[in-house]
Amino acid sequence: MSTNSAPFSSLTPDLILDAISSVDMMGDGRLLALNSYENRVYQVGIEDAPAVIVKFYRPQRWSDAQIMEEHEFSLRLAEAEIPVVAPLVIGGHSLQQYGDFKFAVFPRRGGRIPELDQEGRLEWIGRFLGRIHAIGALEPFQHRPVIDIASFGEEPAAWLLANKFIPADLEPAYRSVVEQALEGVRQCYARAGKVSSLRLHGDCHLSNLLWTDDGPHFVDFDDSRTGPAIQDLWMLLSGDRAEMNMQLGELLEGYECFHDFNPAELHLVEALRTLRLIHYSAWIARRWDDPAFPMTFTWFNTQKYWQDRILELREQIALMEEPPLSVPSGNS
Repeated sequence: MSTNSAPFSSLTPDLILDAISSVDMMGDGRLLALNSYENRVYQVGIEDAPAVIVKFYRPQRWSDAQIMEEHEFSLRLAEAEIPVVAPLVIGGHSLQQYGDFKFAVFPRRGGRIPELDQEGRLEWIGRFLGRIHAIGALEPFQHRPVIDIASFGEEPAAWLLANKFIPADLEPAYRSVVEQALEGVRQCYARAGKVSSLRLHGDCHLSNLLWTDDGPHFVDFDDSRTGPAIQDLWMLLSGDRAEMNMQLGELLEGYECFHDFNPAELHLVEALRTLRLIHYSAWIARRWDDPAFPMTFTWFNTQKYWQDRILELREQIALMEEPPLSVPSGNS
């Protein structure tokens, strides 16, 4: 049985090929490991057929019910002809099991990270995000978690401090700044007031949004959760305030063709960024016993790393006190 400290130690090339064979696909021996640290993802060559992408889920992270909600959501989006990469249904099932591992098989879809400064691209992406959210709002997740202050901020910060990841000489400064940052997040939520939650992609950064000559497609719904719509928009904004306002306007130009946007959610942009920063440090720390993490994140858990995180949170505290981004004239 896989252990928490080395959950993928038994995931050998032979096991991968045997898992593929168990769903009546014959691998041709070509395996290419793709960038994925939470799970393990491989491009697998198939005899007399296109290659497929196989994702082996990290043991004990998600329940079967939670994984199935991810699959059902992405399959529903694909049925609506929204360009998402949904799992293949094989033998009536999208979630497969082989030995200790749960896995899913996906069609291989190429693409490159989009250049968002190209004219019309943000609007194009916005149209598909609006369609994703229109379907996401139809019914709630029953089993997948929520993006909120408790699970993305308070609990991860407490865990980092309790498990002594912060160097002793920096712990007072980190404890103080993270408490101030979380209070700033609470104030942002208070200013936003009551906002609706819906099913989201949840991790809509550029690496999960690939571009081809036919336009964008969305991959990796592994972090799909319930939360405010702005969660799937803010990671596509970058640069100074003027640049982000312009990008937001282009996104909403397409988005609002299919789903209404509540401008009060703009109070949450820097709050959600702050929560993501806290959660990200805790995510790496929780996985530090997995040998893949120290090899990949060599800069983590150094004195400089935590000094930078303290400065980063101080910057976020200041940003959360500023007025929110504004919806350009003609939107909302």
